[in-house]
Amino acid sequence: MDRDLLRQSLNYHGPSLLSLLRSEQQDNPHFRSLLGSAAEPARGPPPQQQLQGRKEKRVDNIEIQKFISKKADLLFALSWKSDAPATSEVNEDNEDGYAIMPPLEQFMEIPSMDRRELFFRDIERGDIVIGRISSIREFGFFMVLICLGSGIIRDISHLEITALCPLRDVPSHSNHGDPLSYYQTGDIIRAGIKDIDRYHEKLAVSLYSSSLPPHLSGIKLGVISSEELPLYYRKSIELNSNSLESYENVMQSSLGFANPGVVEFLLGKLGIDESNPPSLMRGLQSKNFSEDDFASALRKKQSASWALKCVKIGVDYFKVGRHVDAMNEYNKALEIDKQNVEALVARGALYATKGSLNKAIEDFELALENCPTHRNARKYLCQTLVERGGQLEEEEKFLNAESYYKKALALDETFKDAEDALQKLHKYMQKSLELREKQAEKEEKQKTKKIETSAEKLRKLLKEEKRLKKKRRKSTSSSSSVSSADESGSSSSSSSSSGHKRHKKHRRNRSESSRSSKRHLANKASSSQIDQNRKDEFFPVPTNTLASFLNQKQEVEKLLEKQDRLPYQKKQVKEKDRCPVSSSSVEIPDDFGGKDNHEVADNSQTSEQSRFT
Repeated sequence: MDRDLLRQSLNYHGPSLLSLLRSEQQDNPHFRSLLGSAAEPARGPPPQQQLQGRKEKRVDNIEIQKFISKKADLLFALSWKSDAPATSEVNEDNEDGYAIMPPLEQFMEIPSMDRRELFFRDIERGDIVIGRISSIREFGFFMVLICLGSGIIRDISHLEITALCPLRDVPSHSNHGDPLSYYQTGDIIRAGIKDIDRYHEKLAVSLYSSSLPPHLSGIKLGVISSEELPLYYRKSIELNSNSLESYENVMQSSLGFANPGVVEFLLGKLGIDESNPPSLMRGLQSKNFSEDDFASALRKKQSASWALKCVKIGVDYFKVGRHVDAMNEYNKALEIDKQNVEALVARGALYATKGSLNKAIEDFELALENCPTHRNARKYLCQTLVERGGQLEEEEKFLNAESYYKKALALDETFKDAEDALQKLHKYMQKSLELREKQAEKEEKQKTKKIETSAEKLRKLLKEEKRLKKKRRKSTSSSSSVSSADESGSSSSSSSSSGHKRHKKHRRNRSESSRSSKRHLANKASSSQIDQNRKDEFFPVPTNTLASFLNQKQEVEKLLEKQDRLPYQKKQVKEKDRCPVSSSSVEIPDDFGGKDNHEVADNSQTSEQSRFT
């Protein structure tokens, strides 16, 4: 406990603060001993000067006293004392450490009279000021202040504040000579404040280091160059040339603002321990904090509050029919807080109203995922699922519709609309299945009937073809017998008129030619029979279907015609070959069922010889 600070506070505020401290800090063991002796104010009337100062300030400090009494254990603790060494600000003008800014009043429209009054109120002995020499007299020189070199920072370059440096406060640079001869008008001088007349606004400065406090005694006083001017003053000169720059832009453009260690740098400069920072908030005095007190949780709570304001504005827009503005507010709320349940539910309802059911379902599902107990999200999701299932039913996507109804029932088993829609869909699907089965049976019967009729037609056609084939065979056999009789009569008449030797020679040649022709016909018949077998293999019997019959009907007819024409051609060729040899008709069977060709030729030759003999 800082006893000196407590005594000063009690002497300033009087018995009222003492009574408040006794009532507020009665349970604090540190204050029990202090308030009994050291904290009592001095007896007797207060000094006249102290009473006069209180009347001048006219401070109604009841609220301040209450605050001091409540926070006394924190305010008067020894941990508040800074351990930072008191160093000169001039020597630490390093822009790399932190952002050094021009005076704040330079960015504000503050009258010159107010700024002048504030300067003389805040200036203290030992402060460093910087100015230019305006005139040199026998008793010293006058300087116009342009900036401060320590302590507070003020914009005083346009206030025309004059300070006097007496001859006795000007150090001599030689043993013999005038000390003022070293200085000229316009020189920049750094000096320390020696005397202050606040009422008449007069200042006296000194160039001796003894006028400075101990922590500033190492600073050089006297003539300085423009490069030695404080950095904040140089920035203020740059700012005057570009008066449109804002405080934020100047700060962000500063090199020290981007320093990652700026917090640690400033804490070290102020002597504050980062691990145990002093604070007047009771909550920050604890060492074990709950998760809700950390920045992430507080930021999330703050974002949710901002997002909720946007949602309320969007709901108002939605009620009056301004759907576009409502959607913009919902999107803005979700940009602030991506998992805001109210914004997701409201936007999903707007999507459902516009007919975008899939987007509405996505928002409702995300809202339920973030808050499973949200009643409106569950209710709206079930309704939207049933409505989407109805759309899929109209598109005849029954399985997808069934899945949507089941999902709605999984969310709420008591949701009657989903249950009724699912039962109705099952009945419809059962009826449609039965109708399909009946239709399939009917089509199967019609198909079998068509197959039977087509097979019957095919059988009739085959029978008709066989009948025509037999008829053709009979007609061709009768015509071949008549032609053979005519040829035999003509050959007998011609043979009687020719000589015996000539006829014998001619008969021998004919017999040889008939043998060769018979061999040729036999080979041709066998090859044609093989080709016919191949054709039979290549053209299979058509299946008993109407389609195959209609497609292959013409091919079957051609095949039958070829089969009927082949034996007729064989017989006709054989008859022509045999006519010159014999006057009677001789049957020439084929290679697969008749006599041998050589045997037939020998029989015909013997019959001819017996006839001529």
